[in-house]
Amino acid sequence: MLFGKKPAPGVAAQSAFGGAATIIWEDAYKGPNVMWRVPRNIRLNDNVVVREDEYAIFMRDGKVLMYIDRPDRYALTSLNAPVVGKLVQALSGVQQQAEVYYIQRRFFDGKYGSKEPFQFRDPDFGIVSLRTFGDFRWRVNHPDNFLTQFVGSFGAESQADIEDRLRDQMVLLTYNTLGQMKEQGMRVTDIAAQLSTIEQMILGKAPDFFDAYGIEVNRIQGLSVNLPEDVQKAVDTRSSMGVLGVNYMQYQAGQAMTTAAANPGATGTLAGAGVGLGAGMGMGYGMYGAMQPGMAGMQGGGAGGPSSPCPKCGALVPSGLRYCPSCGTPLAGAAPPAPAPAAATAPCPKCGQPVAVGAKFCPNCGASTAPPPPKTCPKCNQPVAAGAKFCANCGSSVP
Repeated sequence: MLFGKKPAPGVAAQSAFGGAATIIWEDAYKGPNVMWRVPRNIRLNDNVVVREDEYAIFMRDGKVLMYIDRPDRYALTSLNAPVVGKLVQALSGVQQQAEVYYIQRRFFDGKYGSKEPFQFRDPDFGIVSLRTFGDFRWRVNHPDNFLTQFVGSFGAESQADIEDRLRDQMVLLTYNTLGQMKEQGMRVTDIAAQLSTIEQMILGKAPDFFDAYGIEVNRIQGLSVNLPEDVQKAVDTRSSMGVLGVNYMQYQAGQAMTTAAANPGATGTLAGAGVGLGAGMGMGYGMYGAMQPGMAGMQGGGAGGPSSPCPKCGALVPSGLRYCPSCGTPLAGAAPPAPAPAAATAPCPKCGQPVAVGAKFCPNCGASTAPPPPKTCPKCNQPVAAGAKFCANCGSSVP
């Protein structure tokens, strides 16, 4: 027989005989809550219903008397002594009542993120402030430890308190793992590629971290470690340099050309160098590479004074030359070249004018400076000495 009023949440019914009650945690009151405290203390003759997805913990004076993890209906009488003997014995004293807590056994999904940054000392970037975010899955596997060591020690009074404390502990565990990997040689530039490894290390360290609290963490996913904006920009720059195969000076030169090409006021200045509006970064790096042979030629003994790029190959050509020393292209309007120092020149095989050592074409007449191929016998194809009229191998006449 029920009382004439609605029972308290979780208390299914209360008998009129001796005030005995049947205690059950109704599904409607569970929801996302991991724990529920029965509003009234239990006494002898009460019935406690424990289902498959929950624990029932009995406490008195701040101590856990026992917990039940097998689904059944438990009548707190001497008839049930083999199952709840210690509890019945405890309730047989002067204070014949105890608190009851229900705890869900299922897994819960949670998110965590750092409130304060982690100071990571990197050999390249110095002290870097890192922030971390991620998802985790957890459950209670030792309800007595959870109730006394986690809920009680941290003073958790609600589901929000429990979740906040769990998030703080996950951040500490993540920072502990990052510190360990830093000692093993990991740098901030390695973090993005090591996220999966970091997740597995966090998961491996979780039992040592959470067992004392009666909590099991069985999954870490969606881990993100965020770098400060300036450090992230530097990391991106280094990655771009690696993809393009250039050093820092080359990268900066390409960036400068790209920026100038996007500036309308720079169009006239860059037109002679083949860079106009709309030129991209790849063209900037190409221009830098094309300028290298001309710069090297000038260092190798080319004519002094101002230089201009060859209209065909882009190599820098000292002023006054009539042909490009790199590709032999005629340079219109150029004045006759000044004689080069004797030690760095050789006569052109066609016009006899001095040509810088290493030039492929004569700057005066445009002839190739490569030596002529050796003369061969038209019959046996053997080499013939210069000026010889007969082949020394077969005696044939040589034109």
